Formats: sequence, structure tokens, C-alpha cells
Amino acid sequence: MENIKAKKKYGQNFLIDTTVLNGIIQAMPNNNNYIVEIGPGLGDLTEKLVKYKDMTAYEVDTDLIGILRSKFQKEIECNRFKLIHTDVLEAWDKQNTLHTGKYDMIANLPYYIATNIILRALEDANCEHIIVMIQKEVALKFTAKVNDKEFSSLAIIAQLLTTDSKILFDVQPESFNPAPKVVSSILYLKKDLNKSVCNDFKKFLKVCFSQPRKKLSKNLAAQIDKELLSQIFKDLNINDNIRPHEVSASLYSQMYTKVKNGRNESTDDTRG
Repeated sequence: MENIKAKKKYGQNFLIDTTVLNGIIQAMPNNNNYIVEIGPGLGDLTEKLVKYKDMTAYEVDTDLIGILRSKFQKEIECNRFKLIHTDVLEAWDKQNTLHTGKYDMIANLPYYIATNIILRALEDANCEHIIVMIQKEVALKFTAKVNDKEFSSLAIIAQLLTTDSKILFDVQPESFNPAPKVVSSILYLKKDLNKSVCNDFKKFLKVCFSQPRKKLSKNLAAQIDKELLSQIFKDLNINDNIRPHEVSASLYSQMYTKVKNGRNESTDDTRG
């Protein structure tokens, strides 16, 4: 029944290492939150999760849906397990959340959309914990600290929206079938449910990191009036030679507020 071939287009690598599966289960927070899994594959992680809590899994692959339906027939019948056959990003577009109450996302994510999924989960007001297996390179981007070369907009967004972000452990390629070409990591994020970041701030970060190795002032000068920019750098005591990865998340936050206020003031001046 499980001689199914992993599909490249869905970024499938089935996790076959029980030690890793148990490690994910042990990392589960002790709370009453619901569980959402994305890309359950052949259901090896699902099988362990559903023993602890009611859950929903989102799966896009029609062939796997059939396998999962028969494997979890009993759990589906008694409403412990809900299987949704759809692209998870489309589901988010339609309903803004993957579950109506508070939930934790626990999943072995398809690499090709992992970053998008984490960003959407960070925005989803009902999602509290994120415990996901992703490419190590991406996990480092979400957990990087200021001055690390990997420090970018992903780490800044994660820092502003979470109270805890860390890599729990690494997973070697041979833990999967087929084995990916990269090392994976289990990323853990605990969100601060009272915080959010607006799209405008994300656009601002995109400009800041448009050329990561160039001076921050140079990246911003493309979009912001030079006078306003030098005033902001002066007010916040930021060195003109500083690079984007050398500025902390809270400083980016302050900078953005000043840019926004400065722009509003200049529009008021023109109106006046």
C-alpha cells in the first residue's frame, strides 16, 4: 500500500526515522491547542499526533489522500481527524486561518513552499506554536540574530512576532525517503499572539535588504528622501556605513515608524 513514489513537484520527502518523529512529538507544547499538519505524506507523523489530540491535515496530492483516508478511516469517522484535500496557501487565501480556534502547526513541510507557509502561520492570528521541519538553511534565516550574515527580513519578522525562536535539532538526509540533498532542521517558534506586523512594514524591509551587502542608507535612498533619511539616522544614532544585517529588529521598527511619520508630515506640508 505504501509503495508510493515521492513527487518532485510537491517537494515530497517522506520522513522514515522514528527517532526524529519521536523528537517532534516530545517538542509538542503541553496545552489544549488543536493541531494542524501540512503535507502529511504517508501519515507517519500524523499517526503519532492524532494519539494526543484532535487535528486537521492539509494535503494537496490526490494519490496520498486515498492512502490517508483508508489509513485513518477510524479517526476520520469519530471526528478526531479531519483531512482536507487542497493547496494550503489557497485555503489561507480563502479563510485567513487554518482553524477557527487556537492551534499549533506541527509538520514536515515541503521545502519549496516552507518559507511562505511559516510567514502565513506567523500572520495567522489563531496559530500559537510552529514546530516544523524545513531546510536547515531556511531555519537559520528565521532564527538568525543581528550581525549574523543570515540576518534578514525573515529573522526580523520572526523576532517581532515571537517570544521564542530556535532550532531544536538537525535531521540528516538519510532520515528521509528519498533522501534530500540538504540537511533539515526542526524549527520552533512560539508566537506572541498580541503582536502583528503590517504589509507596509514588510515592504519597507524588502527595500532595506534589497542589496544585503550594500550600505543600508544606499538601499533606502532609492525610496526615501535623502534629507528625511539622514535625519532619521541621526535621531536613532545609526552609523551611515551600517549594513542591513547589522541593525536590530527593534531599530528597524523605530526606523519604519519615523519613515512613515516623516512621509505623512511631508504630505501635510504640501497640503498646507
